[in-house]
Amino acid sequence: MVINPADVVISKAGRDKGKTFIVLSLENEQFAYIADGGLRKISKPKKKKLKHLKLTGKKADFALLKMQNGEEITNRELKKFLREL
Repeated sequence: MVINPADVVISKAGRDKGKTFIVLSLENEQFAYIADGGLRKISKPKKKKLKHLKLTGKKADFALLKMQNGEEITNRELKKFLREL
């Protein structure tokens, strides 16, 4: 499976193991920038290797639309979306 922006992922390794995040962007083909709106804010996303992320098969459609339209995503929106999963 390929990880894309706005995908919902679970961390498989590290201090944040088992936590759910949303992919904000990708760097090269090895890293993703992820945030959850709480511990990891949008202003300072976590850079994580793709091999340490597991896809859930869900997508944050609201985040994808906002990214495509150039609008900002808020931490509150991310936290609310992840809480409702």
